Formats: sequence, structure tokens, C-alpha cells
Amino acid sequence: MSFIDWDVAVNTGVRLVRPGPQVELDEARAAVLQLRELSVTAQRHVREFTDMHSLEPAGPAVIVDRPGWIRANVDGFRVVLEPILERLAATRPGAAGGSLATAVGSRVTGVQLGAVLSYLAGRVLGQYELFLPPDPEGNAPTGRLTLVAPNIVQAERELDVDPRDFRMWVCLHEETHRTQFTSTPWLRDYVQESMRDFLLASDLDASAFLDRLRAAGEAVAEVVRGGEANLIDAFQTPEQSEILDRVTAVMTLAEGHGDYVMDAVGPEVVPSVAEIRRRFQRRREGVGTVDRIIRQLLGLDLKMKQYEEGAAFVRAVVARVGMADFNRVWESPETLPTLQEIRAPEAWISRVLQPAAPLPPAEPDTDPAP
Repeated sequence: MSFIDWDVAVNTGVRLVRPGPQVELDEARAAVLQLRELSVTAQRHVREFTDMHSLEPAGPAVIVDRPGWIRANVDGFRVVLEPILERLAATRPGAAGGSLATAVGSRVTGVQLGAVLSYLAGRVLGQYELFLPPDPEGNAPTGRLTLVAPNIVQAERELDVDPRDFRMWVCLHEETHRTQFTSTPWLRDYVQESMRDFLLASDLDASAFLDRLRAAGEAVAEVVRGGEANLIDAFQTPEQSEILDRVTAVMTLAEGHGDYVMDAVGPEVVPSVAEIRRRFQRRREGVGTVDRIIRQLLGLDLKMKQYEEGAAFVRAVVARVGMADFNRVWESPETLPTLQEIRAPEAWISRVLQPAAPLPPAEPDTDPAP
């Protein structure tokens, strides 16, 4: 019996998600075709600008609607979570309770996951899916770039920006993510292992769970009162907090790098980039109270801060040492910036690019023996 009913998650998400914008069939087909074409064009621009080269074939992006995004993400969650949940169950036999309780709990969890994904499915413009179901024949790529066509069309309408420019701008950001992971062979495993370590570091005994449940209630109350909290913080152990800092650092780098590239590639590629960025930033901040509460509960405000801090780090390092030396960040886990270094780029430069010079060898002692 699975801890999460994945079918319930999909069905709940698809049932709850709002429909996309009204689009004529011909317009929808043209948007899908253009997004595919621009995703391929963006690959060349990202490669030339960053000097990063994919080590696996990269075809056009997969274009999906909102239900398609939900299904893909449930598949991704399943790939990541099921082995971990099975391992937890094996190390804590009997903790799951009877089969009826497990079945009811899995359905409840599936509903919760589906509800979260239904909210996100109306907002996400694109995504590089790191975790795909394994291909029995071993021919499928290890990741997949998806673009959510109705959300892109809705966003460009709301922002009143040039559709082609906006679509290229989005493609540049998402293609940067694909390039990060396909040109850096160790990065996907590093993120997956960190996520696994984070989840396995949870102490799932009853008293700790109840303590965290109460903390989650406090987090909800704090957000409603207008404070800042999220459920990620509420459910962390000290060990998880340390691991989450590592995950947050690498994802802040990745998100900031994507934001930097999509803006810096230049007006030759996206002529209205400055206007798009100005208008999009306002959209990103959100204005509705309910929207703001949900974003805080899901930890999405943290992600928005990641874009800003990560992009500032990339800009500072590239301005100081150039793109080639900046790309040292992708060499190994040891050259990744810490959270502290992202907020203080000179510290990363000093540690990785300008380590202390070795002392000269000692002069041999040529004095005669007494």
C-alpha cells in the first residue's frame, strides 16, 4: 500500500485546476508551434552566451496544458518519494498502522498534493523536469523541458507585452536550466541525493510529528496575521535545516543564473526585454491576499527571494571575473557557493578563484655543522 495515492493526486489536481484563457484553436496551435521553435532557438543563444555545452541531445521543449503539467509533476514526485517512503517504512515497521488507516491516509495525502499542484499549475510558465519515470529501454533523456502554453499566453496578455518576445524570454530562462543540468553530469545526482537526505533526516515518531503539526498550525496562524512563515520551516529538524541550506544554495544559483541569462542575452534577441522584466516583476510579487498567503505557506516567497539573490550573485561574479571563471561554479559540489557566499560573492571568489598562494619552499640549510 502506497503512502500517497498518486491517482487521487492527479484526479484532484485536474478537477480543481482552473481552465486556461479562452484561445481560438488556430491561435493555440500557432502558440504551441512557436514555443517549440523558440525553445530550439534559445538553446543556441544560451550556449553562445554562457559557453556551456549540453552533453546529451536537446530537442524542442514538450508543450503541455495545465492538466498535463499536473500529471508530469505527479510522476516526478512518485519517482523521488516512493523509494524514500518505502525505506522509511522498512526502518520503522508497523509505524504506518493498519491497512485501512494507511489507505485512508494515502488518499488524504493524495488530495493534499493534488490541491497544491492545482494551484501551481495555473502559475508555472515552464519547468525542467529533473526526475522522470525510468525508460525500460534506456533511450529517454534523463530530464525533460516542459512549457505550459496556456499560462504563457495568459501571462503575456495580462502583461500586455509582445507575445514573441515574451515567449523567447521564457524559453531562455528554461533552456538555461536544461543547459545547467545537461552540461554538468554530477548536478542532477547532487540535487537528488540532497533531497533524499533531507527527507530521510526526518524523525517520524508520533511526538515529533505532533510537535511539527502544532508548529504548522502556528505557521498558518502567523501568515493569516500578516507575518512570514512557511510549512517547509515548520517541519524541519536541525539536520534537515543544514541539508536544506545546501539545496537552497544550489537552487538559488540555478534560478538566479536563469534570470541573469534571460535578461542579459540582450535586446538583439528580445527587443522589449526591459519592459517585459519591469512588468513581469510586478506580476511575480502578486497582489491578492489569498494568493500571498498560499505562496507563503508553500514556501514560494522563498523562491522569489532566490531569483533575486541568485541573479545578484551571478551579476557580481561575472562583472568581477568574467563568464569563464564564473563557470567554475559548475565544476563540482565543492565549487558551488554556499548560502553565505551567494550573499557575499567576494567570499566565493576568494575561496574558489583566489585561494591563498602556497608558501615558497624552505631554503636548504647550507651553514656548516657546528
